[in-house]
Amino acid sequence: MKKNPVKAALSAGKPQVGTWLSLGNVFAARLMARTGFPWLTVDLEHSPIGWDSAGLLFGAIADAGCVPLARVPRGDHDYIKRVLDAGAHGIVVPMINTVEEAKIAIAAAKYPPTGNRSIGGGLASMNYDASAGDYYKYANDEVLVVLQTESPEGVDNAEEIYSLPGVDAIFVGPNDLKWQMKAPDDTDPTPEEFEAMLQRVLAAGKKTGTPVGLHVQTVEVVEQRIAEGWQFIALGSELKMMVTGAQEFVSALNLAPSAGDLARY
Repeated sequence: MKKNPVKAALSAGKPQVGTWLSLGNVFAARLMARTGFPWLTVDLEHSPIGWDSAGLLFGAIADAGCVPLARVPRGDHDYIKRVLDAGAHGIVVPMINTVEEAKIAIAAAKYPPTGNRSIGGGLASMNYDASAGDYYKYANDEVLVVLQTESPEGVDNAEEIYSLPGVDAIFVGPNDLKWQMKAPDDTDPTPEEFEAMLQRVLAAGKKTGTPVGLHVQTVEVVEQRIAEGWQFIALGSELKMMVTGAQEFVSALNLAPSAGDLARY
């Protein structure tokens, strides 16, 4: 059975930079899986990607030697079981605010006696080049569990959450964290307040020995965050890369840009 190189690298303290897949296109996924990123996350939370497509995407990524991850819509047993049975090598679980929420997500990703994941499915073992029996035996060791810290409550509970057995990495969704930090009068946090919150996450990760990461948009920020000690880092998305490349062509040709702000993708 294949090992999960991203999980091993994070455990060894080595940063792992990947990207997000939002288009749900198998052709694009096959290309992205061969660019050199060690992992790709299929976003099932904020993209209209169905289960059939997700299974094809996980297979296309795994066949290229890249690690397919899935961000589930919510950290419950049903979603986590389905993406892992469909062949994802790990999960990214949004909005983990409490220890109890974290425990539910971890248990769903682990077979008994460690967790409560049920036995079944054929794609998962195929994506690990393993027999079903070997997959059931070793999956608990190879499936990557990444929990998202996206609220002040999650930051307040960070040390207790990050210390739980089975947490392989933490990932900050910066947009949600900023929105969750809004004041009652809808005032946004200042850049200094937001950075202080990020540094609390980083400090909790270092204290507990848990790799932490976040989503960024430029290579310069990737390098900055790695220097600070962040390890699990997402750089943009295939959608962002496509749109940014097109916008650069449009700008170079002095064409009139179309309406709409695509900078956030």
